Amino acid sequence: MTRHQKRSGARRTPLTLLTALGTLAGGALAGAAPADAAAWTTVAAGVTYRHYDLRAAAGVARVHVLGVDLTRAHVRLGLLYPGKVAARAAVSSMADARKAVAAVNGDFFDISETQHPGVTATGASVGPAVAHGRVLKGAVPDAQRFGPELPPGTTTRAVVGVGTDGRARLDTLALKGTITASGRRLPLGGLNQYALPVGSIGAFTSDWGSASRLRATCGTDTSRAAACSTRTYEVTLRRGRVVSASATPGGGSIPAGTTVLVGREAGARHLKAFTTGERVTVRHRPVSGSGTAYRFAVGGYPLLRGGRSLPGLDAGVSAVRTAVGIGDRGRRVFLLALDGAVPYRRGTTIAEVAAALKNLGATEGFSLDGGGSSTLVARPAGSTRVTVRNHPSAGAERPVANGIGVFTR
Repeated sequence: MTRHQKRSGARRTPLTLLTALGTLAGGALAGAAPADAAAWTTVAAGVTYRHYDLRAAAGVARVHVLGVDLTRAHVRLGLLYPGKVAARAAVSSMADARKAVAAVNGDFFDISETQHPGVTATGASVGPAVAHGRVLKGAVPDAQRFGPELPPGTTTRAVVGVGTDGRARLDTLALKGTITASGRRLPLGGLNQYALPVGSIGAFTSDWGSASRLRATCGTDTSRAAACSTRTYEVTLRRGRVVSASATPGGGSIPAGTTVLVGREAGARHLKAFTTGERVTVRHRPVSGSGTAYRFAVGGYPLLRGGRSLPGLDAGVSAVRTAVGIGDRGRRVFLLALDGAVPYRRGTTIAEVAAALKNLGATEGFSLDGGGSSTLVARPAGSTRVTVRNHPSAGAERPVANGIGVFTR
């Protein structure tokens, strides 16, 4: 269970009356509903929506689902984010800003830094993120993630995305990069990440935003709660040359054409050897496990592969969830979010989410952030703006790091 799932589950704030309340009303409680048990309504050509009630271990859960037909040439999925990696916004506002017809929330994110007094949470997501074919960030070390325990054999590099072939799939996405200066070649340990591996150097670009880079040097590869490193150094590059350096990671917006290198432990020692005016080249590229090039990708963790639930999925903890299902060999996508209204707030287990995705027709399944973050939005007929179709468990939308948008143009 995530920190914010625990928090939202403990609160009993009166629910805000959402615009979509009328859409959600009605429907008798039911058991595990087959895929055709509730009518799909059209959001746009190739995009449908429905909700149904599911009898789960903790009680009745209300499920909201978007069906997305990627065989339609005009239908696509894309990453929603606030324009910077270290920033948050409501799913509905991100969807409207990008003219998406529907959306769900995305990856888990750095929501709280109570374990590091004086360090502000960045709001940045855990896993990789790709938008318009361009990698925005890499994955933090496994132990530095926020969210429930990963299923055995999975990592923070896990993504769900759509490749340049137009098909959705589950994959892993690693960042490969180098820093070259005066004949020295160093490995790049991260890109726009709120946490860097011990001993590494990470790059921060204008995509990062204005949040402090100090968090990147806190915690370790085995403990998110470990203290911040005392051996740090950062170097600022402008147009490929060193212009300044500091012993303490800074903050503030990074202009276009500028890269800030942040090192910790051994990485800090390497950066201290750089000199003002020295030419430095930073190169990086995403490498997927399947060799696929991605137009869009977002982090989370897998639940379902080849029509079978992953071994070791938790079947004991129930919560409000958001997930993605993929069927028809990547040509059909289901975006699922549970309702957080009081009668349904107990939610489902991760194992039950995998089963629900399979029941919809998915052979692959992927978990996104849940709890108070779970949000599903879609445009009502005739509208140019989305409305929230589920009830977020805190009574209103939580600002989140990113989301999956559905586009029809």
